[in-house]
Amino acid sequence: MSHYARANAIQEIATLPPVTASYDYKSEKVEAIYGINVFSIDKMEARLPKSVFKTLKAAINHGEKLPLEIADVVAASMKDWALERGATHYAHIFHPLTGATAEKHDSFFEPEGQAKTLASFAGKALVQGEPDGSSFPSGGIRATFEARGYTVWDVTSPAYIMEGVNGSTLCIPTAFVSWTGEALDKKTPLLRSMSAINKQAQRLLKLFGLDNPGYVAATCGPEQEYFLIDTRLYHQRPDLYTCGRSLFGAKPARGQEFEDQYFGSVPDRVLAFMMEIEREGFKLGIPLKTRHNEVAPAQFELAPIFETANVAADHQQLTMTLLKKIAPKYGFQCLLHEKPFAGVNGSGKHVNWSIGSAAAGNILEPGSEPHNNLRFQVFTAAVIRAVSLHQGLLRATVASAGNDHRLGANEAPPAIISVYLGTVLADVFEQLAKTGTAASSKKGATMQLGVATLPEFLKDAGDRNRTSPFAFTGNKFEFRAVGSSFSVSGPLTALNTIVADSIEYIADAIEAATKGQGAKDEKAFKAATAKLLKDILSEHGNIIFNGNGYSKEWHEEAEKKRGLKNLRTSVDAFGEIAAKSTVDVFKRQGVLTKRELESREEVAVHTYNLVVGTESKLALEIGRTQILPAATRYALELSDAVSSVKGLKNSKLEKIVELTNELDAALVALEGVREKFAGSDDVHAAAKIGRDKVLPAALAVRKAADALEELVADDQWPLPTYQELLFLR
Repeated sequence: MSHYARANAIQEIATLPPVTASYDYKSEKVEAIYGINVFSIDKMEARLPKSVFKTLKAAINHGEKLPLEIADVVAASMKDWALERGATHYAHIFHPLTGATAEKHDSFFEPEGQAKTLASFAGKALVQGEPDGSSFPSGGIRATFEARGYTVWDVTSPAYIMEGVNGSTLCIPTAFVSWTGEALDKKTPLLRSMSAINKQAQRLLKLFGLDNPGYVAATCGPEQEYFLIDTRLYHQRPDLYTCGRSLFGAKPARGQEFEDQYFGSVPDRVLAFMMEIEREGFKLGIPLKTRHNEVAPAQFELAPIFETANVAADHQQLTMTLLKKIAPKYGFQCLLHEKPFAGVNGSGKHVNWSIGSAAAGNILEPGSEPHNNLRFQVFTAAVIRAVSLHQGLLRATVASAGNDHRLGANEAPPAIISVYLGTVLADVFEQLAKTGTAASSKKGATMQLGVATLPEFLKDAGDRNRTSPFAFTGNKFEFRAVGSSFSVSGPLTALNTIVADSIEYIADAIEAATKGQGAKDEKAFKAATAKLLKDILSEHGNIIFNGNGYSKEWHEEAEKKRGLKNLRTSVDAFGEIAAKSTVDVFKRQGVLTKRELESREEVAVHTYNLVVGTESKLALEIGRTQILPAATRYALELSDAVSSVKGLKNSKLEKIVELTNELDAALVALEGVREKFAGSDDVHAAAKIGRDKVLPAALAVRKAADALEELVADDQWPLPTYQELLFLR
């Protein structure tokens, strides 16, 4: 790519006309479009026979079994609604182990006679589809010759219309399983884990005296960070459009150190993009709430309101699709990689998680007096125990080659999993650890600002902690280590499963101590819960940490004094996916079998190797075909200039020659370790080679190339620079 292409792109960006509205936002009301493309509960009620609707609603809201005989009625109503919305096709939408979204479209229309067609959509087509089960990652569950797989309608997640340029498609959320019934996707285990936490939470709530707790749902509100890069510059960076991150790039004169990007004024073009994302999201029933500039230049964030975990996971996948789909309309490309640019803030996806029901409310709501809220204390203790026992598994759910560039740096939670409770709850749980009961809670004070016109407000009793990977934040836990490109289904499945298991442990103990009476035997109940709280916090309180997770002292304390796991890289963490402790808890809760877990570990390791292999191959290609030739040409040009002027000395030429030789040697070394990496038949051994040999060799290539970028004449440098990528928008 020549400097002229860069220069032309920069000139085009500099002369962009003002952004104009792509729709009449002044007259269009959110109330009129929200959920317009969703086959929601209210639309079902209006279109379905009462008996069918009642059965369907019970399945959606209470997890009751859905009779297959109603499928034809639902399919007919869904088809009629979709045709009215302009749909011509339907598609089963599923989430294979790639982490992406997959779909296969079928037309509603079938020929009838020679000149007519008939719109048809039977209940069988709604309930079941059949994509190729061996064409998606399965970790050995499906061999190449074993092709059959099934998509199965997920009634708990509403169907929706996805609008296209030349037509619309009815999209039906589904689970994806093999011919043998094993999960080949992310949704099936998530649904199973939600059933597990509902079952165990209902047991415990009934022991607390809530006879009809209703369906207890895990809820989720994922925050999505992303970068927007101008399309013209993006297409001149093979690393960005192939790998999603820059493999080369010298640190710009200005990065994020001015700290003026975060919550700054949103540029007009970006704001127009954000507004269209929200509009399209609203039409699909996605409750988008927050938008703002993030820490790094060209980095932004959006976040929805809480929904049930399954719907939130589907909406999160849809949101990522919308971000990628709509960005080009505004001349952008959206980057969802965890670390697109070295030296600036990476992107995460904070997964806010809680549990509750209509009758019980938010079970993780501490109230104004958490020391008196025994139910909250017990359920929170279950979470603490779960995280302590399965810290390695939680680390593994956020393991990837991309997230390795982010976790542990001074911008994201460390690879050590710990629980932050905050000042108020830390004090309450310290009391519980001593006696099993708490007598008081710290209170917030009125904030006095010294300005009469500024109203007084109540100051929180404790601060927040941005360095904690698993933090309590008001009435929920925030899992902050999840990567921006991740499906939230994996972390949610793990959280639901391990917490369900701890709730079961507590419920079993209370049932035994009270002979099944629970809170009806008040004395025995209080004694049992006090003992449980004391024992759990005594055994698992070492996972609680309210300090600076970035500090060197914490790493030493966590490993040496507390015995916490420090799984620094994904390769260290992958083994936790099918470890015995994981297999045991997933088996007890009926979420995944040993074979299903082993398949997921295999897929995770294989994906890691694919990423390392792709990035290192591309680093060789860009280094040899673009950067090395540019440096060599400039060195020759500079050498000619120096030799043509008598007595002229140039230390810059010597440095360029030195770095060019260093780059050439680094490229040769990278090619050598890649051969060993690619030649390994053992995926786990290859992953270790990738981590220990290939990645350091690629970094050596980058080091020499980035140093050359700061010396080679700008009109000969082939790639758009960080300065251009991050600031031209």
